Amino acid sequence: MFGITKKITNRITNKKKKIMKRIVLTLVAAMALTFSFAETQSKNVDKKYDMNCDIYRLSVVLDLSEEQMDAVEEIHNSFTNEMQSLASVKGPRQRFLLHQAVRKDAQQMHRVLSDKQFRDYMRILGVTLHNRRL
Repeated sequence: MFGITKKITNRITNKKKKIMKRIVLTLVAAMALTFSFAETQSKNVDKKYDMNCDIYRLSVVLDLSEEQMDAVEEIHNSFTNEMQSLASVKGPRQRFLLHQAVRKDAQQMHRVLSDKQFRDYMRILGVTLHNRRL
């Protein structure tokens, strides 16, 4: 009689162990998925503010001279750094700083580029910001 009770107790204990094992594995899998999703989200936010571009291609599209190309590269590097710093700012202040950075970039580019080049540059910048939902 006691042998049967011991077998039943062992079976129940084994079932509990299997259930606990499944629960723990499920939790580990859920945590892994959550962390990978959070990591992907943070990378997407960082990419959103990455304004690096090929200056050579930009110079071809805008038909820049050598002097203009150097100035545009310097201005664009400054703008890229400002945009990267915006990734860490949150809330309405981020929006304000974004507008301020774009306005500063536009003013500096307007000093260097001709009217036609500036219109083309602003068109490119506008499309880029729109595509990145900024």
